[in-house]
Order: sequence, then C-alpha cells, then structure tokens
Amino acid sequence: MHKLLLIIFSFSFLIAAGGGGPVYQDSNSLLQMFKEFVNIFSEPIISFTFITIIFPFLFPPTDWFDKIHRRLGLHHIWTNKGGYFLFILTTFFFYLGYTDPYFSIILNKPDNFPIVLMAYAFVGATWYSMKKAYINDARLDAGKKPREYNDPEDKVLVWPDLVYIEFIALLIFTAALTVWSIVLAAPLEEPANAAATPNPSKAPWYFLGLQEMLVYFDPWIAGIVFPIFIILGMCAIPYMDINKNGDGYYSYKERRVGIFIFMYGWVALWLYLIVIGTFFRGPNWNFYGPFEWWDPHKLEVLNNVNLSEYVWVYMLGQETPSNILMRESVGFLLVFFYLFILPIFLSQTLLKNMFKAYGPVRYASLMIFGLTMLSLPIKMFLRWTINLKYIVYIPEWFFNI
Repeated sequence: MHKLLLIIFSFSFLIAAGGGGPVYQDSNSLLQMFKEFVNIFSEPIISFTFITIIFPFLFPPTDWFDKIHRRLGLHHIWTNKGGYFLFILTTFFFYLGYTDPYFSIILNKPDNFPIVLMAYAFVGATWYSMKKAYINDARLDAGKKPREYNDPEDKVLVWPDLVYIEFIALLIFTAALTVWSIVLAAPLEEPANAAATPNPSKAPWYFLGLQEMLVYFDPWIAGIVFPIFIILGMCAIPYMDINKNGDGYYSYKERRVGIFIFMYGWVALWLYLIVIGTFFRGPNWNFYGPFEWWDPHKLEVLNNVNLSEYVWVYMLGQETPSNILMRESVGFLLVFFYLFILPIFLSQTLLKNMFKAYGPVRYASLMIFGLTMLSLPIKMFLRWTINLKYIVYIPEWFFNI
C-alpha cells in the first residue's frame, strides 16, 4: 500500500513539475482542480476533523487502534522508507506553493520561512523517532534489549564528551543563523501608524497559535490561562508520570497513551493553529485556502450566538433574564459539570484503574490539564458547527468562557 501511495504522489509531482513556472487559472486544469480540492479540504471544519479522526490510527493509543493501524499498512509510514514518502509529500506541497501566483506571495515572506523549516523538521524528527521506537518494540517482543541500552557501568562524562557535543552544536547553529540573517532580510515594517494598520495584523509566527485561540476564547483564557497551563503541564510531566518503561530508550508500545496525548496536543492543538494562522488567515481574519487570492473584500457572514441565547431565546422562546447569574446559569452548570463532576464520574467508571494507579492528587492534576486541553477542540467544533461563541457570557464583569 505504501509503495502504491509513493508512486501516486511521485507521478503527481512529475505532472506538476512538467508545468514549470507559475500556474494560472487556465494553465493546467488537472492541477487547478487539485488546488481547488486542497482549498476546500483546508477548511478548518474539514481539515481539523480529518486530523482528529486519522490521528489515533497514525499514533494508536490502544491495541484495537494498533490492529487497524497495521491492517491498513499505516505502520509502514514509520518504518522502512516511509520517511521518503513524507519528504516527497511535503516537498510536493511546497513546490505547488512556490509556483502558485497566490500562495507564493505568502511563502516568500521572510517571517514565514521558519514555517517551512518547521514542516521539514517536524516530518524528519517524528519519522526518525517513531522508526527507532518501532525497531525497539520489535526487539523487545523478541526478548532482546533496546538499541539504546547501556550497561549501568558505562558512563559518559560531562567533560569532555557532552561539552564537546554542545560546543559543536553551538557552532553549527551560530553559522546557520548568520547565513540566515544575511540571505533573508529582517521582516521589519514601517513605524506603527494608527491611520494605516496592516490587514491582517498578525503576531510573530510562534505566537500565531495563541492568536488563533483568541477566535474561540476570551483573551484572559487564550492569552493567560492556556499558556500557563502549557508551561506548568510540561514541567509536571516527570512528576505525574508513573510509567518507568521506555526510560532511556525509544519505545512506542510501552508509552503509547502518553505519546498519543502529547502528539495530539502538540500537532493538532499547536502546530495546526500556527499553520492556520500563518497561511490560511487573511484580511479581516477571514479564512482563505492556500491557493486562494486574499481578497480584502471577502465577507463571511457569521452569526455567533452565546449559549444563554440558545437556551432562553431559541429553546424557551423568551428574553434573556436581566439577572446575570440566572441568565448564565446553564453555562455555569455545564462548566462545573465538565471540570468537577466529570472527573469524579470517570474515576469510578472508565478510568477506575487509572485512579487507583495514580492516586487522587496525580489523577486530579492529569484531569485538570487534560480537560483544559480538550476544551480547545470542543470549543473549535462548536464555533464551526453551531456558531457558538461563549458558554458563559458576562461582559459586565469582563468574564467570558
């Protein structure tokens, strides 16, 4: 299966390469149809849903998903020559981008060049680490030791071994940054002018994930709570992780649930938002396909509705109560149930074994971080499907969820 996919994408790449130069609307109908398909598929509701559905089959968290994963031949992506397939697919996408009259404008911006490097770095690092993990899993199943296993008596000294490696890495990255700064001009614009603001006005690429979160959450959540939880959650991983398997060597089978959760949070809830904010958010923060012209006059009719309006106006057919607490009572109940009742319910049912293994403190911490992370895709889907803006809407107190 993987060989067939490799042939198909290689053939498509040759077709595209045969066109040569910028591709215009009437230059290649087959290629233009493919670009239109990519524009439609790039819609957040379609692309994010696809990522969410396919993710457990690429990084299977359970035995059931792993069986489907291997039956479909998806494990070949992380073994054998799957890295070449991912490299060709990534190169094919950027080739179309750099030869497209619209997408090339965005890709050629100096401040978007790190996104291209990030794509190749992500593909290479993920494939390489997963390949080594699959090799070690096969060795462990055969009763052998992992490749990275070292005898406890073997030691690597900080000086000179580690210091030499770090010094060489420092020289390489310094040279790379020096060449980068010479070849690409700094993305500096004119001094701030309130009478001529850029449209769209974007943060640096590494903050575009947070800026995209502002579409779905209030600034105090997207700009303060989420970043703090991300930092604290990363720091807390060594203290909450009780699984000692996989320490010091690559292995997916022994840490599949943790790797799946981390990869979904990193790829779907961070890298995906950066890519969306960089390539797909255009004038007026409207969504545009990668091969679509950024028309500043494009209008998207959005009738965002708060949960209180759905309950009181649409369901009960009456005006929203003047009392703030009464008006937002349903939203408060949902948030309270989601953050406090649901973890208790899960600890006695589906996650009963996990609760016993981790204990109440670790379990509560994991649920707080996990449910907070899960609230982002939930809110994204609610915004895209039913135009839900806020679950709790109290502008009088500057408090919205």
